[in-house]
Amino acid sequence: MGVGGNNAETMTTGKDTKPDIVVAALVVIGEEILSGRTRDENIAYIGAYLSRAGIALREVRVIADEEEEIVAAVNQLRHRYTYVFTTGGIGPTHDDVTTDAIAKAFEVGVGLDDDAVNALRRHFDDKELTQARLRMARIPDGAELIDNAISRAPGYRIGNVIVMAGVPHIMQVMLDAVLPKLDKGQPMLTRSVRIDAPEGDVAAPLAALQTACPKVQIGSYPFFEQKRLGTYVVLRSTDEQSLDDAYEGLWRIIVENGFEAAKAETG
Repeated sequence: MGVGGNNAETMTTGKDTKPDIVVAALVVIGEEILSGRTRDENIAYIGAYLSRAGIALREVRVIADEEEEIVAAVNQLRHRYTYVFTTGGIGPTHDDVTTDAIAKAFEVGVGLDDDAVNALRRHFDDKELTQARLRMARIPDGAELIDNAISRAPGYRIGNVIVMAGVPHIMQVMLDAVLPKLDKGQPMLTRSVRIDAPEGDVAAPLAALQTACPKVQIGSYPFFEQKRLGTYVVLRSTDEQSLDDAYEGLWRIIVENGFEAAKAETG
């Protein structure tokens, strides 16, 4: 298997323009997430962060710290998406098996990386840099390091797979470090409206609006506040004109049906 990914889902607008959509998947690795001992804070952060950058997160998988599961997930996803991000499993303990799994997925070797060791030496003295901590300098052959400005143990990128720590604040600095090197599509634009009417009352006109505006993703999210049912409607598109047209159409629906509504958060 090669180290590249299949970017078939990346939609382009022309030879010299940004692609409309660059797509990604996220693999969250860790028994602590699956067992409920630790609440994941990374999925929402990564989804919003990538969306603002013009990378659409299309799929998330949460899997155990088991080598074969990681290999299977990475090999399935890296051929379907422009990028695959992983979080977790690159620490110093015996159950941190992500690096070995990634190397196995790409059919390459794994060993101590001199630059990764030097990075660790900037954070740990000789006594502190134990064999366990040196595990964090084990990198698959051919991978490019991702800087970790906090604890220095690097993440890395191999092919279209970006491997990051699971600790949220460390993951975030790794994401900051790698993002400038990634292809990006058009940023996803958002318009949101709060409608004080049950979702069932707005479903039919929203379906008609979706048919009329195929370039816009239209989502409806019911809520219950102060003993009243309501619906948040969120419009998303990379095309500003299409988004504006759908937004105007949504307000026509609101007026024609006599709904009470207000503009909500806009991205």
